[in-house]
Amino acid sequence: MSFSDRIAYGVKASFGAKIARIITNALLLVILTRFLFTTDQYGLLYTVISVVGVASMFATLGLPSSAARYVAEYTETDPSQVPRILKTSVLFVLGFGLLTAVVLAVFNDQIASLVGEAAVAPLLFVAAVYVIFESLHKYLTGIFQGLNEIALSAVINTIAQVGRLVFAVSLVVVGYGVWGALAGYLLGFVLSVTIGGWLLYSRFYRTLPSASETEEGLVRRILEYSVPLTATRGSTVIDKKVDTILVTALAGLTPAAFYAVAKQVADACVSPASSLGYTISPAFGEEKAGDRLERAARLYEYSLEHVLIFYIPATVGLFLVAEPMLRHVFGAEYLGATTVIQIFSLFILANAINKITTDGLDYLGRARIRAIFKGGMAVSNVLLNLLLIPVYGAAGAAAATAVTFGSYTLLCVYIMTTELPIQFSNVTHSITRIFVIAGVMGVGVQLLLPYVTGVLTLLVVVAAGGGIWLLLSAAWGVIDIEQLWSYVTPSTAES
Repeated sequence: MSFSDRIAYGVKASFGAKIARIITNALLLVILTRFLFTTDQYGLLYTVISVVGVASMFATLGLPSSAARYVAEYTETDPSQVPRILKTSVLFVLGFGLLTAVVLAVFNDQIASLVGEAAVAPLLFVAAVYVIFESLHKYLTGIFQGLNEIALSAVINTIAQVGRLVFAVSLVVVGYGVWGALAGYLLGFVLSVTIGGWLLYSRFYRTLPSASETEEGLVRRILEYSVPLTATRGSTVIDKKVDTILVTALAGLTPAAFYAVAKQVADACVSPASSLGYTISPAFGEEKAGDRLERAARLYEYSLEHVLIFYIPATVGLFLVAEPMLRHVFGAEYLGATTVIQIFSLFILANAINKITTDGLDYLGRARIRAIFKGGMAVSNVLLNLLLIPVYGAAGAAAATAVTFGSYTLLCVYIMTTELPIQFSNVTHSITRIFVIAGVMGVGVQLLLPYVTGVLTLLVVVAAGGGIWLLLSAAWGVIDIEQLWSYVTPSTAES
């Protein structure tokens, strides 16, 4: 399979998994918020999940990404070391996961006091087991990415998402409430780890030639490279999880529910860019190892241009439909999240650019400097949260995230330019047309919004906006319809 075909196949596989994730998460979100939980119950669930997210940082310590980086490198240079890397790294992840689980269970009351919500404490016993399997799931997806088996990574991600939906809804419906939802999340990861672990063992660990001993210094290099990745992951956790905990502690469970819903909507919008970034990141490392920096630069330029083509209009569209979406999809009790979603609509563009940039920096060996920038962003985010949440609630937390994350993304793009010979003239020539198209699309959507009376008419308006964007983009030469179609339909390329 050629380089371009491999990238296209990986994007399709990853995007397919992202579509499954969007659908399952959307169903779970709507079912829980609209039919099964009060806003306080949903806020409690998402607060516990945020605590688990913080704990999982200590359960992995950057090891999945570090191991994936060396798996990708040694697959090219010495495949016999790959089984040794797998064996060592999985033992480390399992050990740290068990230690973290014990801490969660033993200090559950103290953690609940820090969060400011006593109802969190008993749920941390389930969360302790959850963190072990979530960590193993992240390890498996990272390793499959490093092996360039994006399709297998996509498969186990899909298994986790579908399992989470089925188990969580079933357990809540039979009467287990927030406990059942959290247990459903756990069971989804149990299923994905079981199947993913078997695939990794049977298809790779058992079949690859294995060296009689680990290369001298290799374990040390994996652990050393995990240090800046741990710092980066810690910063990500602070950015993505601690803010929810702070909203709960400073504003209450209902504002936390508003924030959780808005952030999940924003995350769903970034899924296509996430798929692209997840697929192309290992390629940057391969191209650098092969001294093909020009080709890596052209790949990044192409990816960045198409992210802007899709996400500038998406930002406009989400801002406009935020209120009717909350009213008709989640219910009138969630209208308090309107401003939060509108602020996050400005955040998704930066997040999309981030998705195609930051993982690539790790594969290019620039994890340390990215960690420094990410740490500064995380600290700034916490400080802004502490200032803004008491005054503006969930909207303040969203504003803090948008400002700090946008600044961090710009810095990461700058680092990328120091590694690759990027020519931004190849990207910016279509920016003016993109903004004009987004403006025309926004006017069309705004004129149609008064006709939204329910979910069906909302979907019609969203489809109309998408149609305006597609027609103008194709007519003005911003996108190639045939090429776009080739990226979302099955590939016939043979490996």
